Amino acid sequence: MRGRRFLHLSGGRFGSGPAEILQTLVPMMSDLGIDAAWEITGGDPGFYTTGATLRAALRGSERVLTDEALDHFVEMNRVNAKKLVLDADLVLVHDVQPATLIEHRPSRGRWVWACHFDASRPQRRAWTFFRPFVNQYDAAVFALPNFSRRLGVPKYVIHPSIDPLSEKNRELPPREVSTLLRALSIPQDKPLLVQIGAFTPAEDPVGVVNAYRMVKKHHDVRLVLAGTSGGEADSVAQLGELREAAEADRDILVRELPPDASLQINALQRAAIIVLQKSVRESFGLGAAEAMWKGKPVIGGFVGGLPQQIIYDVTGYVVSSVEGAAFRLRHLLNAPELIARMGAAGREHVRRSFLITRHLVDYMALLIHLSQ
Repeated sequence: MRGRRFLHLSGGRFGSGPAEILQTLVPMMSDLGIDAAWEITGGDPGFYTTGATLRAALRGSERVLTDEALDHFVEMNRVNAKKLVLDADLVLVHDVQPATLIEHRPSRGRWVWACHFDASRPQRRAWTFFRPFVNQYDAAVFALPNFSRRLGVPKYVIHPSIDPLSEKNRELPPREVSTLLRALSIPQDKPLLVQIGAFTPAEDPVGVVNAYRMVKKHHDVRLVLAGTSGGEADSVAQLGELREAAEADRDILVRELPPDASLQINALQRAAIIVLQKSVRESFGLGAAEAMWKGKPVIGGFVGGLPQQIIYDVTGYVVSSVEGAAFRLRHLLNAPELIARMGAAGREHVRRSFLITRHLVDYMALLIHLSQ
């Protein structure tokens, strides 16, 4: 591997998704002696807006994409191609924003498109525009086999990963956990059931509240729902419903978090007795893996990447209904020794399968395979 150049292209250096992974992966590759580089695309506001709209449409949301906007998007990447050094043995292009750079690839090297979301049900207009670009790559990478569409290039599966040394996942002493929870006005005098995620119907926080109400009849627990609203109409409506529930029950705590609330998320997961991720629509979010790394059993929805992370009856449970979530919560709360055993098994499962070191090995194997 030494001396080979491995180039990553993404739409930015900050935020979740590819940027969060690459911030750690690229330095690790360099430490191993690989000539690893990371470039980002830039553009005007219209370029960024179209990139975000296109990504949402490829995920299945209804969005309006005009010919003028798409033409401008392609033109901006033509400009980017002149500014970036694209020569490498393997170029891994992450998500949507830099994807059309494939039209400007040098003569040497292999190009792979890495998709970090579920693209199995895209808006037709978006897919008609985007598919010809993907088919120009040498291969495509998806987080799960069923996240992809039919393509004319080979497809590979690489699961995402967590960085155990990041602010969201590093060890926190109990005193720091208590300090962070006090700042969020969350008392620790009762067992905490915690769900962290956007306040949207896809995350089903209302379903979590209903499951908690069933459990509350038998166990004196407290529910914490923490996340971001995003400002969209369905999020605002969902948040209003949750706040009404919190006003009626002092043991339901709803906390809006800023985008950079990594330490707060870390503390909430460590303070929880059980973590929920009861999504009804999910890509491959790593909330379950993050919670299991902290030794917590997880009850998640039977969607997206959650069944890949949660080993049923070993590290937690996947459920398909509110009643199922309530039943599994009661089952665990009645068996403290099972909570501890599942927590330990979950941490070991993440250590083996979802740490960034495994992600590094997968990318290195891809480089070796495609550049021979």
